[in-house]
Amino acid sequence: MPWTETDPMAERLRFVVALRRRKTSFRSLCAAFGVAPKTGYKWLHQFDAAGPAGLQDRSRRPKSNGRAISAGVGERLVELRGVHPTWGPKKLVAWLKTHEPGWDVPAASTTGELLKRRGLVTGRTRSRYQHRQTDPLKHADKPNAVWAMDFKGWFLLGDGTRCDPLTVTDAFSRYLLCCKAGTAVGDRVASDVWDALVRLFREHGMPAAIRVDNGQPWAAPKGNLGITKLAVKIIKTGITLERIEPGKPQQNGRHERFHLTLQQETVRPPSRNMQTQQRRFDAFRREYNEQRPHEALQQRAPAALYVASSREFPDHIEEPQYPCWYEVLTPRSWGHVTFRGADYFISSALHRERVGFVEVEEGCFEVYFRDVRLGRIHTAHPELGLIVA
Repeated sequence: MPWTETDPMAERLRFVVALRRRKTSFRSLCAAFGVAPKTGYKWLHQFDAAGPAGLQDRSRRPKSNGRAISAGVGERLVELRGVHPTWGPKKLVAWLKTHEPGWDVPAASTTGELLKRRGLVTGRTRSRYQHRQTDPLKHADKPNAVWAMDFKGWFLLGDGTRCDPLTVTDAFSRYLLCCKAGTAVGDRVASDVWDALVRLFREHGMPAAIRVDNGQPWAAPKGNLGITKLAVKIIKTGITLERIEPGKPQQNGRHERFHLTLQQETVRPPSRNMQTQQRRFDAFRREYNEQRPHEALQQRAPAALYVASSREFPDHIEEPQYPCWYEVLTPRSWGHVTFRGADYFISSALHRERVGFVEVEEGCFEVYFRDVRLGRIHTAHPELGLIVA
């Protein structure tokens, strides 16, 4: 027996006519025609709106494309990508919304598809194993709570000069405080860094802490307590000097990630000489602080969050003061002191600085420079010297 062929249009019309005759209930009629009540109501509404023609099959193609981009905004996004080749779709969309709000800006995902179609996306080579765990700056909860400072990896300029950019950022707002072209070799490195910091302190005030790694010029070998003359100057201002653990750059991960952006934007290719490289750094700093959206800041620029510190840099840095029950000594040449008849080496970086000794147990003294605990000595065993905890 052959299958009975039916015309969908005719079946729908029969359904409507049968319903209008009112010889059975609506649900019974739907069951007889093998359709759900929702479909039956749809056919009835279509017939009431357009007559028999309303029962024709309709195209399921969307009336509009929610992911379509107008030609104008598409070309503007492509133009912005050309100006900022390292900006991703989220940054481009955020910038356009903020600075040119008249555009009908698409979603970041739609923008990403546009950039791919235009050949403006380069795939990344990802490592097989990615360790993303970092030790964030947990107490960087406001501007100037922590500044991060480091030298970006060196590179050669067009004239063959070595360039080691000194960078300082605010850990909370990501505000780029300093990006100074220079060379991190030679005897003047520490004094150049201190001069740069003094300029920052006078312009932006002083932070509560500065986080650095364990390299020169802010850290010395363990035999010298890891203290350098530059570290001494920073500590004397009342700023806490934080050091990350050796071999763990992720503890300063925000600043390290910034160095990648700096390299992409200003080092490839390097400038002709130190002066032209500094001009490139200055232009990048203005753009980075005032225009570049940052995803961790809800696509705001760092300048929207950063404010200067209320801690002003003093005209004269006072010598460290200690409670009256401390014994205060000044290490002589090479950082030695004579205490209770015995000679102790403290640190050559503390030559001519005031160091405090406080007895915590009988014959056991803790040694401080300002509020930094250096270690302890036992007068009963002077041969042990200064014991670093």
